[in-house]
Amino acid sequence: MTAVTNRWTGRRRLGDVEVSALGFGCWAIGGPFADDRGRPLGWGEVDDEESIRAVRRAVDLGVTFFDTADVYGAGHSEEVLGRALAGWRDRVVLASKWGNLFDPATRVHAGSNGSPQYLRQALLATLRRLGTDHLDLYQLHTGQSIEDARPLAEACEELVAEGLIRGYGWSTDDPERAAAWAAGPHCVAVQHELSVLHDAPEILAVCERYDLASVNRTPLAMGLLGRRTTDRPASQADIRSAAPDWLRFFRDGVPTAEWSARVAAVREILTSDGRTLAQGALGWLWARSERTVPIPGFRTVAQAEENANALELGPLRPAQLAELEDVLTATG
Repeated sequence: MTAVTNRWTGRRRLGDVEVSALGFGCWAIGGPFADDRGRPLGWGEVDDEESIRAVRRAVDLGVTFFDTADVYGAGHSEEVLGRALAGWRDRVVLASKWGNLFDPATRVHAGSNGSPQYLRQALLATLRRLGTDHLDLYQLHTGQSIEDARPLAEACEELVAEGLIRGYGWSTDDPERAAAWAAGPHCVAVQHELSVLHDAPEILAVCERYDLASVNRTPLAMGLLGRRTTDRPASQADIRSAAPDWLRFFRDGVPTAEWSARVAAVREILTSDGRTLAQGALGWLWARSERTVPIPGFRTVAQAEENANALELGPLRPAQLAELEDVLTATG
């Protein structure tokens, strides 16, 4: 593991665009939606006006990168983000994702579509919801084969030429998929899971090899590295209440004993230097690589302020990074 050695600026590169080293992920502000069996896929009920205040507060505190997806809240996340940033488009960098089908009336996820034709249709709908004429980053949100995804990368290049997007990437935890798109002239990022509880050295190596940004989803382990404890079970409309297999940190709406123990083991190090647990977890990501752009979720102004203030604290020190590596190795 290599620590960041350059002077901290609080900025990162996304292709030829400069962004804040912290982005905000907008899954949670989309509100409830579900799969076709009624299982929750969102983060529970939301207050749209509070979401809008939180987005604007984040911008005031220096956050310039916002990441969403058309499926979040069945289009609602994009709509709320578009309202929040109306008149502020020139101050921010916007990313979204496509590939999932959904019914906005019932808020039900309804499969996927991996065709180039649907890519264009989805993008135009996203631009309408966001109230903008282009995206800075557009990301494939499904896991089809590399062969099936090749025409999508080609279609993205056409969208770049038309000025509808500035760059594209794949949201994937598979290094082979990430590398398959990485050589594209306007492929600028890979979005993947990364946190102090889940390292991803192979994906980071792809980012380094191909000069890509590493956009980090689940940087706070779905709230485990924030304020979520066994004393605060998730609501029935929250995906953590009926966690799918990939959401290994939670069962029945609360953190598992195994993952809670790992957080306890690293808490003291992460909260040193006056940081909150979440701020320490973000500091680990910035220390892990000079390419990381974590995108923690948020639903309130208070959460936005806590996350954004981590920019003032910057990366963890190399000694802290090494200490955390030792602790995590020992706890397995």
